[in-house]
Amino acid sequence: MKHFARISFLFLLISGISVSAQKYRCLIQMTNYSGEGAYIVASVVDAKGNYRKTLAVLGPEKKWYKNLKEWNKAQKVKPEQLSAITGASVSGGDRAVKTFDIPDSWLNKGYRLRFETAVEDREYHAIDAEIPLATEAISTKTEGKGYIRYVKLSRIQ
Repeated sequence: MKHFARISFLFLLISGISVSAQKYRCLIQMTNYSGEGAYIVASVVDAKGNYRKTLAVLGPEKKWYKNLKEWNKAQKVKPEQLSAITGASVSGGDRAVKTFDIPDSWLNKGYRLRFETAVEDREYHAIDAEIPLATEAISTKTEGKGYIRYVKLSRIQ
C-alpha cells in the first residue's frame, strides 16, 4: 500500500497537478428584480470557455436545470455528481453565501469562475458574472450583468 501511495504522489507531481486547494467564501448579491427566485450555477471554465467543474447549483428542482442552457449542455456531455453542491434558489434583493474549494493549480492559468442565471419566464444569462481565477482579480468585487448585482470571493484563512 505504501508503494501505491508513493507512485500516486509521484504521478501527481510529474503531471503538474496540484493536490492543494484553498477555500474561498463566495457572496452572491442579487439585484432587486421581481419574480421567481433565480437558478444560479457557479462553474469553473478554462481559457477556451470549456466547463471544467461545477462548484454550486442554486435552485431546488432538477427539472428546471435545463434552463441553465450552456451548463446543461456541458452536463449532458460530462455529467457531474451534484448532490453535495446544490441549494435553494435566490430571490431578487437576497444574497447567498457559498464556500468553494479552488485548486491552486487553477490560479493564473486562464481559468474563470462563471455564474450562469435563469429565472422562470424571464431572460436567461449565460454569463451573468465571471471572475478570472488570477491572484490580482480573485478578491475584487465583480459586477453582474443580469440578476446578479455583484459577486465577491474572499479567501478563508
